[in-house]
Formats: sequence, C-alpha cells, structure tokens
Amino acid sequence: MNSTNLALLVVVLGTLMSAVDTTIVVLAIPSIAQELHTNLYVIIWVIILYLLVIAVFTTQLGRLGDIYGRSRFYNLGFAIFTLGSALCGASPNAISLVAFRGVQGLGAAMMQANSGAIIADIFPPNQRGKAYGYTSIGWNAGATLGIVLGGFITTFVGWRYIFYINVPIGIIAIILGLKYIKSLERRNAKLDIVGMLSLLASLSLISYGAADIAGEGIRALNIYLISAGLIILLGFLLIERRQQFPIIDLKAFRASRVFTYSLFASFLQTTGYLATAFIIIMYLQGIRGLSPFNASLLLVPGYVLASLVAPFTGRLSDKIGARIPATAGLALMMLAIFVYLHLSINTPLYFIIIASTIGGLGSSLFFPANNSAIMANAPRGFYGGASGLARTLSNIGTLLSYVIAISVASVTVPRYVAFEVFLGTTNLIGGVASSFLTGLKSAFYVSLGILAVALVLSALRGKEARTQLVQIDQSHNQ
Repeated sequence: MNSTNLALLVVVLGTLMSAVDTTIVVLAIPSIAQELHTNLYVIIWVIILYLLVIAVFTTQLGRLGDIYGRSRFYNLGFAIFTLGSALCGASPNAISLVAFRGVQGLGAAMMQANSGAIIADIFPPNQRGKAYGYTSIGWNAGATLGIVLGGFITTFVGWRYIFYINVPIGIIAIILGLKYIKSLERRNAKLDIVGMLSLLASLSLISYGAADIAGEGIRALNIYLISAGLIILLGFLLIERRQQFPIIDLKAFRASRVFTYSLFASFLQTTGYLATAFIIIMYLQGIRGLSPFNASLLLVPGYVLASLVAPFTGRLSDKIGARIPATAGLALMMLAIFVYLHLSINTPLYFIIIASTIGGLGSSLFFPANNSAIMANAPRGFYGGASGLARTLSNIGTLLSYVIAISVASVTVPRYVAFEVFLGTTNLIGGVASSFLTGLKSAFYVSLGILAVALVLSALRGKEARTQLVQIDQSHNQ
C-alpha cells in the first residue's frame, strides 16, 4: 500500500470512529446512568455535548487548518479524540464523563473539519470522487458498527469499553497520520469569532432548555432558555449577513432554488430522522426488556442495506436526476416512522426489522441523490463552501434531532416514567409502559411532520443541473 492510500486509510479511520461515537453511546445510556448513579438531566448531556461541540466548532477548526496546516490539525484532532476516549472510559462520575465527551467531540470536529481538504490536497481531481466514496462508506459503516458494538460491549464487557476501544485504534492512526499525511498547503482564511460565539450561545441555550424539560418538565426556566436561544439564533443570522467569511453563507441560498431546497431538505431530514434509532432503543430496552445487544441486532439490517444500496442509488440519480430518488427516499423514511407509530407493548419484533429496513432503503435513496444535487447546483467556485455549508447544517440538524426527540418524548409522559426509562429500568409494565409508549409516539409524530416539510421541499426543488457534467471540488473551503 503506497503512502497516498495509507493517508486515505487514516482519514477513513477518523471518519469511521467519529461516526461510531455518534451512535455507540445510545445503547449504553441506561447502563451508564445506573453505574454512575446520575439523573436524567445529566445523562442526556453525554449525547448532547458531543454533538453540540461538533455542530459549533467544525467550520472554524477547518479554517484554522487552512491557516496553520490541515495535516497538523487533523493529526492533533485524532490525538485529542483518542485522549478524550480514554478519559471517558475512566470517568469516575457523570459530570466528568460529560466534560470528557466534550473533549472527544472537539477531536472529532477537528478531524471532520480537515478530512475533506486533505483528500483534495493528496488526490488529483479525477480520483477524488473515489476517495470521498471511501469516506462515505466509512461513515455508514461507523454508524452501523456503533450500534452493534454499543450493544455487544455494553451487554458482555461493560460500557466503559465503548470508549476504551478507540484508544489502540487511535494510537495506530496517529502514528500513521504523522508519517503519511503531509497536507502542507495553507491558505488565507479568517475566523468568524462573533458568529461562532453567537451560534454556541444559541444552541447551548436551546439544548439546555430542552434537557431541562426532559429532567424537570415544562417550567418557566426552560421556556425562557429556549426563547433566548431562538432570539440569539436570529441575531446570529443577522451577524452572518455582515461577515466576510461567515459560518453559514446566507448569500449562497440565492444561488438557485435547487441548491437552496436541497440544503434545507437535507437539514430537515437530519433533524427529523437521526434520533429515530435512539427512540427505538428506548422502546426495545425500556418496554420490551431487551438487552442492548439484542436491541442493536434489530436495527442492523437498515444500516447494512443503506451501505450496500447507496452506490447503486447514486448512479440512478446521475441518470435521472436527484429529485425523484431523494423524494422517494424521504417518503420511505416517513413510511418507516408510520410503521413505528403502530408499535404496542407486545408488537412482534420483526416490525422493527421491517421498519428499519424501509428506513435504510430510504436513506440510501436520499443521501447520494440530495448530496449530488447540492454540489452540482452550487455556485461556480463555491463547491468547497457548499460542502462545508451542508456539513454544518447537518451537524446542527443532528443535535436538534436528539434535543427534540428527548424533550418531546419526556414532556408527554409523567416525570417518573421518563426517569424510569432513561435511567435504566429495563422492563416497564402496565400503565408505565403504556405511558412511555405514548411519549415515544409523540416524538415520532413530530419527526413525521418535519420529514413531510423536507419531502415537499425535495419535490418542489425544480430541475437540477446534470450532475455528471459538473466537476466537483470538495476542497472544504469553509
């Protein structure tokens, strides 16, 4: 294997590991809560803080990589991620675990921010598509592996090892990265400090308020927090209009209807669907009494199908355009949620396999087609910026997906029910199980509504450029 392929291996490893840690912790939440004797409000931040750090800092860390060297920041990110993983595994209490998840998220953000640019630096234009394809496979495989490993390790080894497993892999990747990743190109870039701080304040307040709803129910404090977050978000958008190098370039939305609608369809799909697995895990462990491992096995078919079918659906979108495959994909995801809405306390478990498979097929139709539409219809010379913009919106959508799902599912059931489920009760019975199922279905209805808006935008996006005629340069110009 030559040095270029070894560098690509390190980038794919980084992509895979950051994806793994997006999903691996979901199945371990009840076990973590039990062992660390924590409350619902604190344990939710094990998920939220990791996503919050990635959503806010990725763009700016990419720009720092442009200024000081992408390979340097990528390798440093891998080191921070590995250190954060070790600290998470050794956490003596819930507060330290949440803090170390923030460290882990910072490392993941540094890797995400610079991986695309490194590929653009070390591969010629006619080979980049294949290289980006490998990173896409790494992300899909990582999400699948996270579910499987999370269930297996939590059930048979212990939750701490879902973090420790990253350490030996990370050390090997750091050694290879220091030797083979030599992306020395630098470019002038400016940071959007004001925009970053306002986005951090906005998303932190919204997340804090939603987590407080899950822990304490609706009260004046969390309403004020969420309202303040939304007001600051409006201020953030006003700030971005005046920045020379904004985190979110609002001018890009004027490029074309196809580009704009495709971006918002992607954002809404992420917001509406990404936390579905979390909700189902709560159902399988909280109501059906399954172990984390057995619960994970029921979701694997959907992830595997998405990974296997995506290359073929991507070719289909090249031939017929993105609108039909992407819209059909959203419709299938809505159908999957419709199936989930019919779950009861004794529904046959093969319903989960059916729904996850339908959702996986929908994902494999939507993502390649929609991403192609975004890049093919981006303003000329803005391909890297378009890729960064799509990634930023996706990261924010992922955070919001969990925030919305957790708060809605919790607010529609009594406090004691939410605590029993999220804090490790593995077999709810009678009225408690029925109440919690009502909460889960409320979250699914919200997801269904968000996906419906995404579907309308996808269907109305208009006629897109022919993607195979557009040279895409995903150099991550963030």
